[in-house]
Amino acid sequence: MLTGFKNFIMKGNVVDLAVAVVMGAAFGAVVTSIVEGLLTPLIGRLFSAKGIAEMQWEGFMYGSVISSIISFLLVAAAIYFVVIVPMNHMIERRNRRLGIGTEVKEEAAEDPQIALLTEIRDELRNGSRRAE
Repeated sequence: MLTGFKNFIMKGNVVDLAVAVVMGAAFGAVVTSIVEGLLTPLIGRLFSAKGIAEMQWEGFMYGSVISSIISFLLVAAAIYFVVIVPMNHMIERRNRRLGIGTEVKEEAAEDPQIALLTEIRDELRNGSRRAE
């Protein structure tokens, strides 16, 4: 039973996923601190508030919603541009180097034998229609 558990844990996908979660959490903390420490106060000052989270209208704390949306968009953009785009470029370069997915669409010259057989077939069809 423990051997099966050990094999499960040591699979590459599980280890990769664990590393991704830890890295994502650390990266998210960095982006969140940038949003909360720099961007939120700057945007709040534009609207005469200490920060976005303190912005409210008749008791509705719309500022915290805006702050969460900005934080989400910045985390998503940072992950996309720092992780996804470089990974896609690396995968594309690797595939080109290995010749994967780069089917060359060359116009194959028609085989003369096939062309001749096609002509014979067409003539036979036309000839059998003439005989009727």
